[in-house]
Amino acid sequence: MYAFDKISKKPLGAQTEDKLMKYILQESIEPGQKIPNEFELARQFGVGRSTIREAVKGLVSRGILEVRRGSGTYVINTNTYEEDPLGLSKIEDKYKMALDLFEMRLMIEPELAALACRNASEEDLKQLKKLCDATEQLYRGGHNHIGKDIEFHTWIAHCSKNQVAETLIPVINTADYTFASLTHRLLIEETLKTHRAVTDAILKRDSVGARCAMMMHLTYNRQTIVKLLEEREQDK
Repeated sequence: MYAFDKISKKPLGAQTEDKLMKYILQESIEPGQKIPNEFELARQFGVGRSTIREAVKGLVSRGILEVRRGSGTYVINTNTYEEDPLGLSKIEDKYKMALDLFEMRLMIEPELAALACRNASEEDLKQLKKLCDATEQLYRGGHNHIGKDIEFHTWIAHCSKNQVAETLIPVINTADYTFASLTHRLLIEETLKTHRAVTDAILKRDSVGARCAMMMHLTYNRQTIVKLLEEREQDK
């Protein structure tokens, strides 16, 4: 049975999420493989099933697990845990963290989209369209899109030819997607439209259009987080 830090300020659900991630890595559970059911995990971790469900939900939002109805819970990615060198996913107030991250992304990504219009090669543009199409197919099919979405935004940074941004963007986006599954469920159509608008503008090398489309894309998500944060405060 796994031991928990009784003096930790982190909620039990957050501690269990950390322990479950470590369990996946220690047991070398590969993408595509199923983890034990919640009864077995609750027994191993010495917590209630509701706590296990909370931990699983957290790893789903980070793009690590996927729940398949009638089949079980599967590992789909183990890199996310290692790609958070800033430790942003450990911040307890996910609403505030997500809001801060979107504010930072608004400072950076619209300009990267504009730079991509000027600096992307023709091969870069072909790959960008493929990623946009693939992300949309995952959204439409109800599949986990988080990894592909991060890849889409990272590729725009690659197209900008700014090497620092290309390294930084996946780190920021990976941490942001600790929360993104919720906003994207609420903003599916807006996300698809603005993704396509960003892509079309870059393909046309329209820097003004790309900048505006990216700002709109990020602003939609930020506004949703603000609304959810306000609702949370009202419920207190």
